[in-house]
Amino acid sequence: MEEREQLLRSLRPILEHLAGVDCANPGAGAALNLAMPLHGDLLRELRQQVTAGLEGGWLTPRGSTGLSYGRLAKATPLTRGFSIDVVHMNQTGPAHTHPMGEIDLCFPLEGEPTFDGHPPGWVVLPPGSSHVPTVASGDMAILYFLPGGAIDFHQS
Repeated sequence: MEEREQLLRSLRPILEHLAGVDCANPGAGAALNLAMPLHGDLLRELRQQVTAGLEGGWLTPRGSTGLSYGRLAKATPLTRGFSIDVVHMNQTGPAHTHPMGEIDLCFPLEGEPTFDGHPPGWVVLPPGSSHVPTVASGDMAILYFLPGGAIDFHQS
């Protein structure tokens, strides 16, 4: 699919930058927000592609209203070792742990959404952290970059 390939091409400079991020660094999210601001040219174009993918239905084909998701790419050398998933949500998601950390890029879509209490932009969760991902006060599109594709979902 051409849209998928174009989105992956647009992610290359972001993936290059993310390859140097230490998820264990408590300041990693703030540093990403400075280096690649949500309203900068790079992320503005990416947001348009993500929004078009959501509207086209191909980017988050699984799930239902309030929580839909899809895998954009598995962790490979081309993705600098990150798996890339996209979630469109306005509620809670499944509980999980990040064995190697998680880097999230959160785009607001409607309202004044927060992701686990964080405003739109970059959020970095350290290795070994667990959470029930929650979007409140609106809708968000979230790109999840998982080092090594590592994630452990909890059983209910």
